[in-house]
Amino acid sequence: MGLFARWRRKRLRRGGFPPRWLEIVERNVPFYGHLCADDRQELLRHVQVFVAEKSFEGCGGIRVTDEIKVTVAALACLLILHRPGDYYPHLSSIVIYPDEYVGQRQRWDEGGVVTEGPEPRVGESWELGTVVLSWKDVVLDAQSPDDGFNVVFHEFAHQLDHEDRLTDYDGFLPNEPEQSPWREILEQEYRRLIDDDEAGRWTFLDPYGAESPAEFFAVATESFFEMPGELKARHPGLYKLLRSYYRQDPAVWE
Repeated sequence: MGLFARWRRKRLRRGGFPPRWLEIVERNVPFYGHLCADDRQELLRHVQVFVAEKSFEGCGGIRVTDEIKVTVAALACLLILHRPGDYYPHLSSIVIYPDEYVGQRQRWDEGGVVTEGPEPRVGESWELGTVVLSWKDVVLDAQSPDDGFNVVFHEFAHQLDHEDRLTDYDGFLPNEPEQSPWREILEQEYRRLIDDDEAGRWTFLDPYGAESPAEFFAVATESFFEMPGELKARHPGLYKLLRSYYRQDPAVWE
């Protein structure tokens, strides 16, 4: 990051947070109310930089408003509190649809045959700089902050995954030795979710996480922030790992 960019960010962080934006955060980001005073100020400073640096684009007839920008920014920046980083450096644009939209999905069967077809979606994250979100689902998730589902957390966890290379097609933490305790915990929890899902057993974590290591990390992130106490009780090793990664302890919020 160049000198001008650093100066600009410093200037943005020092600027006053618009009162109308604060009203949006307090209304649409219930997690904000759980933070201590210092963390609230850090989050608001992050929001100012995020909104200034990222491009928001509306699709499907929606007009991008301050409410959309500030809500998405605050939820996305909650994931990077206390963490050294650069505001999702690979991300340049956030595309907003008014509601669920249709995308194309590829599927591989056991024989390696690829099929493509339309699929309804509420969000997705691209490695090449874009997150796509359904605004309706962003709002619905904000109204139910303790159900384990949050499309913004999910898609921005994918961005952190791309940035830090937390997963690949084969597994977790590819740059860590196989004996890494964090890698062992992730692999064990992932395999446990797959086994329970295939056996038809109820799972605390969303079974969508059994799709791939990347989806497991995103699903675990949703539960970490939305249902931290239960995640800590049911999956203590996974909770401890995510607490270390995110440098937050949301179980104390409850």
